[in-house]
Amino acid sequence: MSRSRILVGLIAAMAIALGVARDFLFSNLNYQLDHLVRHTRHSYAHSQFQRAVEGWSAGGLSALKWALALAFTAAMCTLCVLLARSLEGTYRHARAIMLLFLATGLLALVLHFTAVQLHSRPVEFVAVKLLHALQYPVPLLFIWVAHRIQRVA
Repeated sequence: MSRSRILVGLIAAMAIALGVARDFLFSNLNYQLDHLVRHTRHSYAHSQFQRAVEGWSAGGLSALKWALALAFTAAMCTLCVLLARSLEGTYRHARAIMLLFLATGLLALVLHFTAVQLHSRPVEFVAVKLLHALQYPVPLLFIWVAHRIQRVA
């Protein structure tokens, strides 16, 4: 098996593992935030997660959520650059990948503020989905498919 295929496999495994970790963290963050904001009797967050954030305010959890969103986005962007490098043998696509991540994040931010101003749930839904796409292995799939199409063409 070639070195490139091994690297692609390792990058895919890391992306999947990060996606699983992100899902666990954000699901539990949302459960805990819901518990704090709505003052419910019980939190549905995992007991270990509840212990880890015991005493945190809703504001603190919200700040953690944004920090984690940025961290997972940066991690996926890095994996995308590494995947493109592994597939193409060069970093020539790195700038384009980083600019697309930045542009998509900024579009999501603009849509979020627009949704707040217009009280529009559909616009907020699109903003959230764009941010989620950047934090999961979705962009890696686009890079891999684009590489495959380029090789066939």
